[in-house]
Amino acid sequence: MGEVINTENISKTYLLGETRIEAVRGISIKINRGELVAIMGPSGSGKSTLMHLLGCLDTPTGGRYFLDGKDVSKLSSNELADIRNKKIGFVFQTFNLLPHLTLWENIMLPAVYNQKGDLKEAEQRANELLQNVGLFNRKKHLPSQLSGGETQRTAIVRSLINYPVIVLADEPTGDLDSKTGLEIINLLKRMNEQQGITEIIVTHDSNIANFTRRKIKIKDGLVESDELNGGE
Repeated sequence: MGEVINTENISKTYLLGETRIEAVRGISIKINRGELVAIMGPSGSGKSTLMHLLGCLDTPTGGRYFLDGKDVSKLSSNELADIRNKKIGFVFQTFNLLPHLTLWENIMLPAVYNQKGDLKEAEQRANELLQNVGLFNRKKHLPSQLSGGETQRTAIVRSLINYPVIVLADEPTGDLDSKTGLEIINLLKRMNEQQGITEIIVTHDSNIANFTRRKIKIKDGLVESDELNGGE
């Protein structure tokens, strides 16, 4: 199926005053197109820093990162912003919807910023996805009028609008009750299976990770283990 992510010994070092913090200390991973992967680790393990690197929200201090065959390790901030808009979908714990925009306007925002995209096609995709997740009749609602589960489903649809190469979900169930969280994880899994979307779920919760087919555990800025599971 081909690699969509390939990191070669990437590292990230921060300076806090005169203190050097090695958040990521040389990680090499490969993720193929269509995989459903969990990146796990406790607070301070480096998993969030790794997610920022994979999501092109930051650049590595050392090593190389190839996303969809392109070396994105040394791109400028403007180039990274373009990559994020066209190739990466994000689902955050806190949803990150704009409160003054309707559900529909929030979903369409990435498509509006994609200057090379087809808005009519994006609108058709948005309608299909909204039907898929049961939110078609909520298009005119503001985020404050939605439940937590509906808000996160909206964020998932938004993440898919530009046909991303990967979707990064950062603790996507962290602000939800257990029943709603399970619904969101099942939705992410269904999107992966039905549409072949490469999804990376960053979590500290082993119950969430058990829904994926592969678990990468991070500890002290390094890969502690990388294993397959049944994904059930």
